[in-house]
Amino acid sequence: MNIVILAAGMGKRMHSALPKVLHPLAGKPLLSHVIDTARTLSPTRLVVVVGHGGEAVREAVGAPDVQFALQAEQLGTGHALAQALPLLDTTVPTLVLYGDVPLTRAATLRRLVDAAGRNGYGILTVTLADPTGYGRIVRDAAGEVVRIVEQKDASEEERGIAEINTGIVVTPTAPLAGWLAALKNDNAQGEYYLTDVVQAAIASGHPAVTAQPADEWETLGVNSKQQLAELERVHQRNVAAALLVAGVTLADPARIDVRGSLTCGRDVFIDVNCVFEGDVTLADGVSVGPNCVIRSASIGAGTRVDAYTHVENAAVGANAVLGPYARLRPGAQLADEVHVGNFVEVKNANIGRGSKANHLSYVGDADVGAGVNIGAGTITCNYDGANKHRTVIEDNVFVGSGTQLVAPVRVGRGVTIAAGTTVWKDVPEGTLALNEKTQFAKPGYVRPAKKKN
Repeated sequence: MNIVILAAGMGKRMHSALPKVLHPLAGKPLLSHVIDTARTLSPTRLVVVVGHGGEAVREAVGAPDVQFALQAEQLGTGHALAQALPLLDTTVPTLVLYGDVPLTRAATLRRLVDAAGRNGYGILTVTLADPTGYGRIVRDAAGEVVRIVEQKDASEEERGIAEINTGIVVTPTAPLAGWLAALKNDNAQGEYYLTDVVQAAIASGHPAVTAQPADEWETLGVNSKQQLAELERVHQRNVAAALLVAGVTLADPARIDVRGSLTCGRDVFIDVNCVFEGDVTLADGVSVGPNCVIRSASIGAGTRVDAYTHVENAAVGANAVLGPYARLRPGAQLADEVHVGNFVEVKNANIGRGSKANHLSYVGDADVGAGVNIGAGTITCNYDGANKHRTVIEDNVFVGSGTQLVAPVRVGRGVTIAAGTTVWKDVPEGTLALNEKTQFAKPGYVRPAKKKN
């Protein structure tokens, strides 16, 4: 089977320089959703017809299994499909999809393809309470499809038909070139409609058959930011429903956004307003507090992620505690039972089992052992203005508050670092590290006063 995805439209109502099919839904372009669904059908040829912003579209979705055809002028859907003909295998049917209709299920498309077989002309239809604006499916007295009429060209009686054309069709490929060449643009929009092909197919002995999706939203397209937002909510409701069925507890299914894939173990709890991007794994018993953002990360069993925590390209072990207001940046690797508390940032660092950094600290480009306590206000000074350097803190080190560790530096096992110390040389294990300090108390000191104007 060939699959052709029509993606050449400008999308004027989006009021954006970005091609319509590249606007994101659930974190990836509309067109990418359609391509991903198409791939599940194992097409022999996968062709995307591009036009407006074609180079941007090619760059965004280009892949070895995707071919592109150019529709230099947007003269209608029939004209668009004609541009793909040279790339198609004429011995198998062709399924036509749309780059701005992102939520059609693969099972629905398989049902349509099966209904059409190798010889039929299959049309995906849906029955709407309000069909205004859509092409209507016109049937004869026996219930057979005879043609499709667009809203602007329909009679008053035809406008009363509730069954509409979604635009998704499957057609024999060998006669398609002739059918498309015979199209005329003598209609209200002056375009070559793909919908007119159905009459040619029927006349050529290819029966028109129909199939319908399980849900109306599968056929909804995006022509405006409003419609994009509506489909985003549909998608997120579907994701939330699947999570609930799998046993995940959601504080409010209407307030979760999954912009990638979210894999959860048993007894996972997710509070409100959490965003998951990329590939995220939450193991058994993970609890995620409100307003967290977790991107391309794995969280170990029993770990608690408190409110407003951000995790990106990081891995966290079991029974850890993160936040509130913690930030794990790319390369953070936390072992089991690690605590990273409020306003602590970890970047490109390994933190060993049971270590804690509970307040107001930065741990970057560092290897921290097990059982380490990092006091409030501790900073690893890893950047010299040109290059990054690593800090190594071995097991069971106690780092006092307000400490600066100037990398490259190594702190040996069991060291105690006094509060307010700047460590710029390696510290042998089992020692106390501190800077010599003298504190004075001057009697009779008077603070400066502001001068009156």
